[in-house]
Amino acid sequence: MDGRYEPVESPDDTTVFPYHDLEPPTTADVARARKVVSRYLPETPLVRSEHLSVATEADVYLKREDTLPTGAFKVRGGVNLLATLDAEFRDRGVLAASSGNHGLSVAWAGREFGVPVTIGVPEDANAGKVRAMEQLGADVVRHGPDYDAARERVESLAVESGKRYVHSGNEPKLLAGVGTAGLEVVEELPEVDRLYCPVGGGTAAVGYCLTVGALTDADIVGVQSAAAPAMHRAYHEDTLAPHDRMETSAEGVATRVPFALTMELLRDGLGDFELVSEDAIGDAVARLFTEERIVMEGACGTAVAAALEADDIAGETVVVPVSGRNIDRAKLDAILAEHADAT
Repeated sequence: MDGRYEPVESPDDTTVFPYHDLEPPTTADVARARKVVSRYLPETPLVRSEHLSVATEADVYLKREDTLPTGAFKVRGGVNLLATLDAEFRDRGVLAASSGNHGLSVAWAGREFGVPVTIGVPEDANAGKVRAMEQLGADVVRHGPDYDAARERVESLAVESGKRYVHSGNEPKLLAGVGTAGLEVVEELPEVDRLYCPVGGGTAAVGYCLTVGALTDADIVGVQSAAAPAMHRAYHEDTLAPHDRMETSAEGVATRVPFALTMELLRDGLGDFELVSEDAIGDAVARLFTEERIVMEGACGTAVAAALEADDIAGETVVVPVSGRNIDRAKLDAILAEHADAT
């Protein structure tokens, strides 16, 4: 097989191929990506949350990425990457591993650009997300108990098939595309003091570091579930070692293995990196639905929870991305019932 389709030495415990450029993207790359992304996707609203502003005594704004076609921010990255896909892969197709929203991103972009898409998901993946991928024309392969097991299967399929493996994090064009949300924030709210961002693989947080962090005086704060702290440990202990704990119910941050490219950028760009409990995540999801009728995934709940727990943001201008709305109906019902019982 052509050497381009054989793995090369990877800086982390994931598989990379010769076509994976691990040169970190820049703010200029994000600006270039915006010219591509804006042709296919609308800007998303930045709206003040009255409930969170009162609760935190700050001016809290929600970046409503849930209004994008797939219901999540990741489609920005999928569009930027597939729009410039090498010709050899347009017929051959692409592969990705996902707990949901990354797969939706690649599937949506694949349909837009006429590229065949295969997505590997965990066996118990969010049924709604899987159905949406299939409706977009993707072939879905179910494998293993979690994202990392599905990822390993997809990496094997990439070797066998010669299809282009779209890595969840080690993709500069994907990161630059995701970062276009941050340029919109800077233009609309340049006086922002702090931005809380969920971290799973770290793509969204990298995007905000390259934009809001680089172009304003704001601190970018990464947030992860304490029940899945792989990236948090990587940031604080300067390691890329996999973590043996991955027990979060929030599939968007359910990762065991840190990604080299995103971690490199987060070490330089984050002002802090925090953990929140599963209970706090559930409370955040319930609050946003109950108080503002916003349907939000558990991954998004990490950032809301961190803002609510902060004791030093009174008087600040704070941004929290609502990065996905694709929560499983049964999971949302259970969270709302538990919140109702607690109140």
